[in-house]
Amino acid sequence: MAPPARLLDLTRLLSRIGKGQPTGVDRVEAAYLGQLLGAPLPVFGLIRSQLGYLLLDREGMGAFQDLVNGRIPLPRADILSRLTQRKDSLRAKAETAARRLSIARARQGRLQQMLQLHLPQGFSYLNVGHANLTDKGLTAVKAAGGTVSVMLHDTIPMDHPAFTRADTVQSFERKLAATATHADLVIHTACVTRTLTEGHLSRHGRTPSGIVAPLGILPPDPAPVSPRAKPYFVTVGTIEPRKNHAFLLDLWETFHRDLPDESIPDLLILGRRGWANEALFQRLDALPFLNRTVFEMPNLPDRQVMGLLANARALLFPSLVEGYGLPPLEAASLGVPVLLPPLPIYRETLGEYPVYLALEDGYSWQEAIIRFMARSDAQQPAGWTHGASKHQTGLIPRWEDHFNTVLSIA
Repeated sequence: MAPPARLLDLTRLLSRIGKGQPTGVDRVEAAYLGQLLGAPLPVFGLIRSQLGYLLLDREGMGAFQDLVNGRIPLPRADILSRLTQRKDSLRAKAETAARRLSIARARQGRLQQMLQLHLPQGFSYLNVGHANLTDKGLTAVKAAGGTVSVMLHDTIPMDHPAFTRADTVQSFERKLAATATHADLVIHTACVTRTLTEGHLSRHGRTPSGIVAPLGILPPDPAPVSPRAKPYFVTVGTIEPRKNHAFLLDLWETFHRDLPDESIPDLLILGRRGWANEALFQRLDALPFLNRTVFEMPNLPDRQVMGLLANARALLFPSLVEGYGLPPLEAASLGVPVLLPPLPIYRETLGEYPVYLALEDGYSWQEAIIRFMARSDAQQPAGWTHGASKHQTGLIPRWEDHFNTVLSIA
């Protein structure tokens, strides 16, 4: 039976307004915002700001969605935001806008009372962005009469701490503990990640009920892109250690050692620079073939990214670790070939669609890239027998199926 109302946590989206190309988790929270706004059930949005909690009604959430999508500009930061967000001017403006859209505000210790005043007993609280997952916050939601459903995308901070910021491991451990204690339902995006996540939750004494609901893939319509002089490959995502851009630079260095420029395809790096990757950033800046065969293209609009992806020879995605991996699925939805390592998550989500290549075997990557470069637009290279369109693969998950699974319970 459907709950009397739903409360969607929008804290993550608030923190990301105006800050470039959205991450995979950003896209998920945005998809939930769009879905719940389009449904008839009463819906509210919750934001944890620097000064406390903000509650938005449907009208406020609609305006907030316009802010997220850039359809309306951020206002000038008010005095409260200027005092509390001095190091983050965009966050200051976003919190100013959210306060103006809110129907209620509460200090940190008054969340329960605010929710009891505005939401019916039995409301469903949904947190899908890994933000605002605190013991105090979830305690207040439960005390106000709500049920708690949490999406845990992956446990990379716990399983591979070397690929996360120094302060992330302890913070994520607290989020796991709060989820284990308070969640009525945990939403997993794949069976592989469910196994890992429930192992960590069990360490905290309780494993909440869980469901697996693969994330929907609905990339924006590709924008028209100007033809390039040479065939090209793309890699998509923030330039951070686990995405393994260094591996691709190694391949292109080998190409430049062995081949003339005209025989080397272009590599488009579609993503902004991230964190803890100074050695790679220095390497990129000093690359002798930067803007000859390797092109760094940060902060492109989503439609332009999709346009470049749709016309690429293939997506190259040599990640060392992935929780779900949206870009390979987006490429598959466009019928674009995908080259990546045989991680268990890809076996589950993509089946036999990609070309699986071991990261220890750089020669096989080089050989595959040259074969894909040589294909015509009407031909796949010899040896590539995988499905070439979303209609042939039948593996691209839909948001409709995801929401049918989740919202029948939460």
